[in-house]
Amino acid sequence: MKRRLREETVIFISVVKWLVLATIVGAIGGASTTFFVMSLHYSTRFVSQYPFYFLALPAGFLAVVLIEKHFIPGATGHGANKVIESVHKFSGRIKARMVPVEYFATLITLTTGGSVGKEGPSAQIGAGLASIFAGIIRISGADRRKLVICGISSGFSSVFGAPIAGAIFGLEVISVGAILYDVLLPSFVAGMISYQVSSWLGLTYFHHPIHFVPQFSQGIFLVVIFAGLFFGICSFLFIETLKYTSKLAARVNLSSPLKAIAAGVVLVVLSLVLTDRYLGLGLETIQAALEGEYVPPYAFFVKTVFTGITLGFGGSGGICTPLLFVGSTAGSAFGRLVGADPSLFAAIGYVSLLAGAANTPIAASIMAVELFGPAVAPYAAVSCVLSFVMTGHRSAFPSQVLAMKKSASIDVEIGKELESLKPRFHERERSLIGSLHYLWRVARITWKMRAKK
Repeated sequence: MKRRLREETVIFISVVKWLVLATIVGAIGGASTTFFVMSLHYSTRFVSQYPFYFLALPAGFLAVVLIEKHFIPGATGHGANKVIESVHKFSGRIKARMVPVEYFATLITLTTGGSVGKEGPSAQIGAGLASIFAGIIRISGADRRKLVICGISSGFSSVFGAPIAGAIFGLEVISVGAILYDVLLPSFVAGMISYQVSSWLGLTYFHHPIHFVPQFSQGIFLVVIFAGLFFGICSFLFIETLKYTSKLAARVNLSSPLKAIAAGVVLVVLSLVLTDRYLGLGLETIQAALEGEYVPPYAFFVKTVFTGITLGFGGSGGICTPLLFVGSTAGSAFGRLVGADPSLFAAIGYVSLLAGAANTPIAASIMAVELFGPAVAPYAAVSCVLSFVMTGHRSAFPSQVLAMKKSASIDVEIGKELESLKPRFHERERSLIGSLHYLWRVARITWKMRAKK
């Protein structure tokens, strides 16, 4: 009886402790995200008055490279990946300088037209402030790590406008195929508080319920399966483009400032030839796709290229908004191709690219409910899982640690970062033949059952 009482008392005290700490971190994350997003809105609104604002891209990239080079070189690229790395390697310790550097670097990149997102920097700023708070109250070890994960969840919840999905995303993005249940409660609390604080401070969000969802049928389900496979290929393309541009930048025999200027010039030329709709966040195009309006069928590919050039050659920011752009425009193109509702598949693609490229199928499925309504949830969930599996053992966040194999036919080492993995296929032929034989048997049985009917 005494042991049971002691155990329950300790658990109760622990729950109270994390409710208080997570609430504080959530409030900090909500306030910092609101400040960042609102300052970003003001700056982009100001420069949008000038039709050729993107001519400042070379200067913007140059400024970002110089800031990161002189203050904190580790901030290069999309910051959320650096936060994941800090959780796995440094128990959540993040340098305090990372917060202002990421803020100004992302602000400059997006204001001048760089193709990046705002979610990653929001999570990095939230995690950085949580790390600073942990240092102030002298929390270390596993508790510091928990607090930083709460900071990640608070940033994502606040900027996504989807508190449950944002909280789960902060947990799910740390590892592939595992959720840290010991951080579940504080992460949810931090996410909810962050979202409410941002709402109170005047941050507004985009929600677009899908009202015309077709009734379930074998035909629509089959189309959704093909859509999930297509979105998985798009996720693969996005990740590989990021890798390729980074390797290309490393091979270019120029100094970092000159590379940044050259990349800015390339994006300026591409924008003059195509359009400037692929620069910046691209929220107008995302909304157009979700509302069923026409967007060019190649828009998802062009946005992928713009994002790869931006992040590979000097820009700083996140990748979630570009993923939402790529997903919604790819879904619109797919819907028109198969003769289905383009807005429905734009919504499914919106979450499926996030599920595939970030390895977060659960968070993405929940996001579909929060943003588009429960009617689309079954289709979105199937597509998200398919996209997640199709992407393979790779990610737009290469610091993620692998906690599961996506296929028994692939030999990969569990517990390693994705960027260091070297998949092997020792029994590929036998396993593939076995899988094909199993599928053939299922097809024969199904055909016989239909024939009897």
